[in-house]
Amino acid sequence: MSTRHLLVTGGAGFIGSAFVHHVIAHTDDTVTVLDKLTYAGHRSSLEDLPSRRVRLVVGDVADAATVEPLVAAADAVVHFAAESHNDNSLSDPSPFLQTNLVGTYTLLEAVRRHGARFHHISTDEVYGDLALDDPDRFTETTPYNPSSPYSATKAGSDLLVRAWVRSFGVQATLSNCSNNYGPRQHVEKFIPRQITNLIDGIRPRLYGAGANVRDWIHAEDHSSAVLRILEAGESGRTYLIGADGEKSNKEVVELILRLMGRPDDDYDHVTDRPGHDLRYAIDATALREELGWAPRFRDFEAGLAATIDWYRENEGWWRPQKAATEAKYQLTGQ
Repeated sequence: MSTRHLLVTGGAGFIGSAFVHHVIAHTDDTVTVLDKLTYAGHRSSLEDLPSRRVRLVVGDVADAATVEPLVAAADAVVHFAAESHNDNSLSDPSPFLQTNLVGTYTLLEAVRRHGARFHHISTDEVYGDLALDDPDRFTETTPYNPSSPYSATKAGSDLLVRAWVRSFGVQATLSNCSNNYGPRQHVEKFIPRQITNLIDGIRPRLYGAGANVRDWIHAEDHSSAVLRILEAGESGRTYLIGADGEKSNKEVVELILRLMGRPDDDYDHVTDRPGHDLRYAIDATALREELGWAPRFRDFEAGLAATIDWYRENEGWWRPQKAATEAKYQLTGQ
């Protein structure tokens, strides 16, 4: 395959930077990262990549004047940029509407004008949740049923992409992924928060009884799946990305504790989050059978142990975020 130039929005965030690292390691492509560098985006997540192949542009995906020339120069746009933290969406939904809806619309219009390939990154949270005892999993045809401002705006952005494919002939694919974990994830998120709390000698905190189930996938596996869809996915299709990693939040916290040498009951319960989805589970059959993709990190415990090691060895990356994050949680008793 010939060398491409990719525009990766949100490429200084957690899963966006993981994808940029993957592209540089596994292709000859060059990348322009467009990132607003909000609290969740970090220059340091890209600093060890070659400057001849990766360029960072600081800007907003909702700003058409910034987006236009970048899309014009790209062969493909991979759209990771999003406000993504559920707790934040409950306290102030407005940034989620601006970035997730207006930002996606702005990119789609630029792609429409310039004919670039478009891939849209979304979440399994658009489907709502499943009962804890339900054997079913989400598929590409599961009806949307979002339950938070975050998931509602992601559902809206998915529908915009589908409409631009059908109405304007934009060449686009979508992927809805389960929960990612791995290096360079902001400490507000579930797994890195527990790890960094334990490094600081703070007992982890668990919403409610901790029975809520998430379907975990390593960010490296998510990246390889997105690259495969970009290369071989059928325009207009949605592909679900998952690695059969269902674990309850309680199981995850107890495993983190054991891996960090602590008793597995050394945590506190806090009041559950409003509207907290019960269970997510992904059926990635189409991606695996049609595009031949398979996850590499099949052992969740091994992947989690490596993630713990990364946070232990890279305190300089996450330490500046930690105090402000915990202060915000203290205001809500979480």
